[in-house]
Amino acid sequence: MGALPNVFPGYQRVIDPAAREKFEKAWNVKKLPENNGLMMPQMMEGLVDKKVRAFYVFGENLANTEPDIHKVEHELSSAEFLVCQDIFPTETTRFAHVILPAASWCEDDGTFTSSERRVNRVRKVKNPPGDAKPNWWIFKEIARRMGQEWASNSGPEIWDNEVSVLAPALGGIKYSRIEKDGLQWPCPNTDHPGTAFLHRDGVFTHGKGIFNPVDWKAPAEVPDKEYPFVLSTGRRLYQYHTRTQTGRSGLDFLMPEETADISIADAQRLGIQPDERVKVRSRRGEVEVKARVTKEVPPGMVWMSFHFREGSANWLTNAVYDPATLTAEYKACAVAVEKV
Repeated sequence: MGALPNVFPGYQRVIDPAAREKFEKAWNVKKLPENNGLMMPQMMEGLVDKKVRAFYVFGENLANTEPDIHKVEHELSSAEFLVCQDIFPTETTRFAHVILPAASWCEDDGTFTSSERRVNRVRKVKNPPGDAKPNWWIFKEIARRMGQEWASNSGPEIWDNEVSVLAPALGGIKYSRIEKDGLQWPCPNTDHPGTAFLHRDGVFTHGKGIFNPVDWKAPAEVPDKEYPFVLSTGRRLYQYHTRTQTGRSGLDFLMPEETADISIADAQRLGIQPDERVKVRSRRGEVEVKARVTKEVPPGMVWMSFHFREGSANWLTNAVYDPATLTAEYKACAVAVEKV
């Protein structure tokens, strides 16, 4: 829905003149940028050198999710003007000059599009607390104060009158058609049943798959004498993201704190017992957590998540990025593990 820097809503390319012309007319603007926008690491670094003067964070807790938290906090604290729009206070809202309280997913009518391309209804079950407002209302009110009058006045109106009109793959998906089990895009018109299988019977949307062989390249950091372990990171079953929601919903009884998962062989070699506190160090920071001794992790590796602020793996991770996607190298950096 326009959250990527290289496409308009419906995966329509920013560099396509026809797509730009269509959205210029729809959005009543004279000229949209011809080039792709900045990716998030470029935005963050731009806060420091002032290439980015204002930064609007919508529903993200960057102070916990991005690699090398010390670096991230320096970038956020360098912002000339920072706006955060979120449903709860977070580690990132601490840096904001303006905080806009937003309604949660269950406090307004809307849609949810899953990874199987299914667009489903989201129905309001309660009113938002205090001054919290639906996200669309906040965006519309900011636009109004900047001299723009946006016609749609609800989630259903935005979808039916704008999204489905401007995105051909969603053209046949209207609120009246997704009351039950939703519809899967592409769904180009209101007579279309939706597309359950995107690729089938040997027919693929872009022809045969394109394979690009590449030479293997080592991570930016590899183990050495001082930092002999590889740290790999990810998510755990009982918490979500930075616990902005799950940390307030009672799930801590299932997973109350972060652990450093290490192999049985490494634990025996270092004299570490299960649940014993250990220090995990990298070139960027250190954390103290309990050891989880497990056969799930191979020797030479430590595995952690970023759910808990104090024990977050992102105090340790390395802010280096894939050159094409600028995806951070969360899966490999060098660390040391020692008993506390």
